Amino acid sequence: MGLYDRYLAARVRWSDAAAPGRVALVITEQDLLEQGAYGTLSSFLEWAFELGAERVLIYVSVLDAAAVPTLRTALSELRSPREVAVRGPDADAAADAPVQVSIGLGGREEFAAAVRRIAEDAAAGDLDPEVVDEAEIERRLVFQTPPDLVIKTGAERLSDFLIWQSVYSELYFTDVNWRDFRRRDFLRAVRDYQERQRRFGR
Repeated sequence: MGLYDRYLAARVRWSDAAAPGRVALVITEQDLLEQGAYGTLSSFLEWAFELGAERVLIYVSVLDAAAVPTLRTALSELRSPREVAVRGPDADAAADAPVQVSIGLGGREEFAAAVRRIAEDAAAGDLDPEVVDEAEIERRLVFQTPPDLVIKTGAERLSDFLIWQSVYSELYFTDVNWRDFRRRDFLRAVRDYQERQRRFGR
C-alpha cells in the first residue's frame, strides 16, 4: 500500500464519523469482461469488511440477458471474506447473506413484483389493503437493506438499482472505470461519505 493510500486509510479510521455499515456497488456486465475484474471485486469486498461494513450489495446491470447465467455462475464462485448470495425474485432464503448480488434485476421490476404480490394477497383476502404501508412493501422486496453508501463507477447514473431502498442513501459517482478502480478510490468514497451530513429527506 502506497503512502497516499495509508494517508487516506488513516483519515478514514481516525475520523469522528463512522464508515458506512451497508455499502452498495453498481457495475455493468461490460465491467466484468475486463481482465482482472473479478479480482478487483474480491478486493472491494475485503476493503469494505476491513472498514467494518456489515453488508455489501452488488448490482450488475446487463444489456444482454443471455449473459446472466454465465455471470450468475461466476459471481456465485467469487472469492469473498463473507458468504455471497446471488439474489433473484424467489431467493428469499438468501436474504441475510452478508454479500448480496443482483444481476439485471432492476429496481422497477423488483418494485412491480412486490406490488403484484400485495395485490394477489389482497385479492385472496389474506391482506387488508388498508394496512398496506411502507413496511409491508419493504417486506416483499428482494433487497430489504437500505444502503448507507452507493458507489457507481464510470458514469453518474444508478442504472435502475434499488430505486426504493436508496432514497436516503448517500450516492458517490466516480469517473474511474471499474478496470482501474483501486483501494484509494474506495477510501475516497468512504471519506466523502464521512464528510457529509446525512439528512434522510429532512
